Amino acid sequence: MSDSRFFTKACELSLDEIVAITGAAIAPSQTTQPKLRKFSDISPLETASESDISFLDNTKYLSEFETSKAGACFVREKFASRAPRGMVTLISEEPYYAYATIAQKFYPKEKHEALISPLAQIAKSSHIGNNVRIDPGVVISDNVKIGDGCWIGANSVIDKAVQIGDNSCIGALCSISHSIIGKNVTIHRGVHIGQDGFGFAGGRKGITKLPQTGRVIIGDNVEIGSGTCIDRGAGHDTKIGSGSKIDNLVQIAHNVQIGRHTMIAAQTGISGSTIIGDGVLVGGQVGFSGHTTIANGAKIAAQSGIMTDIPAGATYGGYPAVSILDWHRQTATVAKLSKRKPQNKLSDE
Repeated sequence: MSDSRFFTKACELSLDEIVAITGAAIAPSQTTQPKLRKFSDISPLETASESDISFLDNTKYLSEFETSKAGACFVREKFASRAPRGMVTLISEEPYYAYATIAQKFYPKEKHEALISPLAQIAKSSHIGNNVRIDPGVVISDNVKIGDGCWIGANSVIDKAVQIGDNSCIGALCSISHSIIGKNVTIHRGVHIGQDGFGFAGGRKGITKLPQTGRVIIGDNVEIGSGTCIDRGAGHDTKIGSGSKIDNLVQIAHNVQIGRHTMIAAQTGISGSTIIGDGVLVGGQVGFSGHTTIANGAKIAAQSGIMTDIPAGATYGGYPAVSILDWHRQTATVAKLSKRKPQNKLSDE
């Protein structure tokens, strides 16, 4: 159960409403379940009660599923027969997605009060939309444009000429410059966007800096986790496509192009001029060398090192990264070699 000091539930939902919202189907053996039965919360399998909804999307948790006290559970059809007595099994091809959809109904995105703090510093030449909240300590520079319904968290700095689309949320302690940001974007605490990239030229006289004259362009419905840094382009723009989700502590260097609906997990480092396509999945702590291209739909295992281009739909892993089958073969071969007994050295005659 969530802590009511921090999270406020918006509603209860009947079984009939849950089915309508998610498109899940009640198991055929349970069609006599009362459609008006109410559920009041979401919960993990091991802590759920009869008024909670849970999900099973990973076979590691089958034992928890079989003993769970959850009143209802989203599950794939092949596991429905293993549900405990009394649990309503909601058949779905995407149990986790269905669960997330219902979770949003119980806990919708927090709404903010339209309020501009007198402790914020806002340039007269900036344009602030309707129903905007600006918290104490915020600094908004000249010619900034902030759309309707935005929320700028405490002590964030929005530099000159930045544009932020409607209903976007900028967390506390962020700094944003040289950027155009779309609608419904969520930028969590401590994110830095638009600083100059790591652009230096080495020569016989030493190292000289290359001015970074590009921008950062962020599409609609993007989410960026805490501590992430996105450098502006050196000449070309750095771009994040609509619908993409970036975890905490990710480094995105100058000129990087990230497509639509791509997901990048924490502590990933993306070197300059890397191109990542649409629908790509990147595990945690992946490192990209510069100027590589990752085609649409590719998947990259955690802690991989990307040195070469990856074709569309392929799955890669390892360091340096290779196709996932080759990586498993290499791992198995190394494991076998490590178990071999050392050969006796020939004695000198």
